[in-house]
Amino acid sequence: MTMYEERLGRIGAWDRALRVALSFVLLGFALFCPFARDLGPVAVWGSGVVGAVVLATALLGWCPIYHLLGRGR
Repeated sequence: MTMYEERLGRIGAWDRALRVALSFVLLGFALFCPFARDLGPVAVWGSGVVGAVVLATALLGWCPIYHLLGRGR
């Protein structure tokens, strides 16, 4: 594996920080927002799942979409 291939899909510090912040907003909406239930279960579950996936990519420091697009840090 070349050095370029090792870097594919990795995210930088700013990207990681933004992902953590976005995931907290989405998970907070899904778990604690009083009017979220009025929007329906799709909105609650959707924001919860997307928030969990975004948090997982931030914690791992690797994004599969970046990897497929050939983008790295």
